[in-house]
Amino acid sequence: MQSYLEISKVGIEFNTESGNFRALQNINLKVDKGEFISLIGHSGCGKSTVLNILAGLYQATEGGVILEGKEVNSPSPDRAVVFQNHALLPWLTVYENVELGVKQVFKGKKSKAEMVEWIEHNLELVHITHARHKRPHEISGGMKQRVGIARGLSMQPKVLLMDEPFGALDALTRAHLQDSLMEIHAELGTTVVMITHDVDEAVLLSDRIVMMSNGPAATIGEILPITLPRPRNRLALADDPDFVHARQQVLKFLYDKHKFPGAKAA
Repeated sequence: MQSYLEISKVGIEFNTESGNFRALQNINLKVDKGEFISLIGHSGCGKSTVLNILAGLYQATEGGVILEGKEVNSPSPDRAVVFQNHALLPWLTVYENVELGVKQVFKGKKSKAEMVEWIEHNLELVHITHARHKRPHEISGGMKQRVGIARGLSMQPKVLLMDEPFGALDALTRAHLQDSLMEIHAELGTTVVMITHDVDEAVLLSDRIVMMSNGPAATIGEILPITLPRPRNRLALADDPDFVHARQQVLKFLYDKHKFPGAKAA
């Protein structure tokens, strides 16, 4: 049976002033529909490169990506990206920033009234309706990220790609957005691939954690299934032995990779 999303034998090289640099080597990953995947690893291990290949922003040197039976070779609204930098247009309101994505995807497919309703629905999903008429400089960093997530979801993507979306936020705001993302994932069943450096975040949110080896020629070192039942409550999980064990496994992998570059984690 074909996977919903499949990365097959992907490798990529970049031309640099000092010669070819091989960033990724033999990346293989199958993702089921509705699955939440986190990519984790040390800086420079190629996590963002994997995400950019999934987004169609980079072309793999070898191998490729298949989404619902079709090759991924260019950017498309069916793979929405949420960056650490919210990338909102500063002269547009919250509503208009989301409207931009909706018009791109649904022009000629939804009536004006239907688009308005759809925009409002996505603003409600991320609890930002009250700020619909504000511009980015008038709202907090956490609120900006909520708008970025709403814009991504509003395009009804087959896969939501997230590149450290909460990395620049304070701990409390980050926790609130993690909870919101879990709610959205539970309600919509969206397939998510997210980069994170936060081990607790990865364990809390994911169905599987994909741990990357150090570069150059980085590859997938280990894949850890997270079997914690959903819905998940961060306070209840703090002392849960399965949560603690999963966290320890990820930390051990990262520690071993840092201590012995290029070595396989035990």
